[in-house]
Amino acid sequence: MKRLIVATSNRGKTREINNIVAELGFEVSSLLDVAIPPEIIEDGDTFEANAIKKARIVSDAFDCASLADDSGLVVDALDGAPGVFSARYGGEGLSDTQRYERLLEALKDVPEHERTARFQCALAFITPGEPVQLFNGTVEGRIAFAPRGTKGFGYDPVFLPEGQHISMAELDSDKKQQISHRGRALQQFAKWVSSR
Repeated sequence: MKRLIVATSNRGKTREINNIVAELGFEVSSLLDVAIPPEIIEDGDTFEANAIKKARIVSDAFDCASLADDSGLVVDALDGAPGVFSARYGGEGLSDTQRYERLLEALKDVPEHERTARFQCALAFITPGEPVQLFNGTVEGRIAFAPRGTKGFGYDPVFLPEGQHISMAELDSDKKQQISHRGRALQQFAKWVSSR
């Protein structure tokens, strides 16, 4: 079985990624499982650049396959913010709740029809000695006026996926896996692995 380290210490991401990757014949672990994780500074201008950087650093550090995602929320009324700074929106050390409350505050005067947004995910897979493989996923939607639901993490409680009448945080895990940005990128990854 081939070793694969998911390049994240985010428990929510780890759970979502493991749900799919574990079925592909990998021995999966994450940075939560290693004694001394490498330092990774996410300073890329795009989700793709950050995902590739994370995957490469982890692959080089442990000499094994690595899968890294970089994802975030892109809000049209905020000129694309928080974007690549989604995990650091409002400053370091804030909780998920504090971040989405700050987002809601920034959008308090924005009418419903202008609250369009999307979750984007770039997923990078690197095996030592082979070129990087990149997979992308997007889910369109809008920002709610108040948080709804307790499932998921990050901005899920304030994001209403297109075609749904509930927030991302109200979806059950199977439905979220089908329609989420990360789920869509992981589906592409799984298809690619299965075709090899």
